[in-house]
Amino acid sequence: MKVGLYFGTFNPIHAGHLIIANHMAEYSGLDQVWMVVTPHNPLKKKSTLLDDHHRLQMVFLASEDYPKLKPSDIEFRLSQPNYTVHTLAHLQEKFPMHEFSLIMGEDNLNSLHKWKNYEVILQNHHIYVYPRINTETIQPEFENHPHIHKIDAPVVEISSTFIRNGIKEGKNVQPLLPHKVWQYVEHNLFYTK
Repeated sequence: MKVGLYFGTFNPIHAGHLIIANHMAEYSGLDQVWMVVTPHNPLKKKSTLLDDHHRLQMVFLASEDYPKLKPSDIEFRLSQPNYTVHTLAHLQEKFPMHEFSLIMGEDNLNSLHKWKNYEVILQNHHIYVYPRINTETIQPEFENHPHIHKIDAPVVEISSTFIRNGIKEGKNVQPLLPHKVWQYVEHNLFYTK
């Protein structure tokens, strides 16, 4: 089975995440997309993150009506800080019959050369790239790489930061979130402070 790994803090998961994940599941040749909730991105302040179990629950609520999308807490059980190359090795060992690929935005592709052991990732895995509004040029080594596939997906520029700020300011951001996620956020009064 071909599995695309879509990593994110999903703080909160929003309509843009679902649009991209579902598009990849339906139009890229992948059989499933696993939405991997990352416990802590070293580039983000820990204080802005909801607890891991809340973010995982929101991904579960958002994806339960999409048979090809699966929430994953695989990184919760790995030592922190974790690197993608370690997660891939762990998954390959645990699910040897699966073929794992990465899903990332064009903006992340530009920084791939800074990832730990990125050459190993590229040698052993495919990367499916969705478009972002991006002014940077792609690194030459990634431009025509046989393991990097640019997917003609919708350009979605919704951010979790925008949603969190909107909730804090008392704005109605309900259209940007799956309905069950909105209910969960509202019930728990998340992001209000």
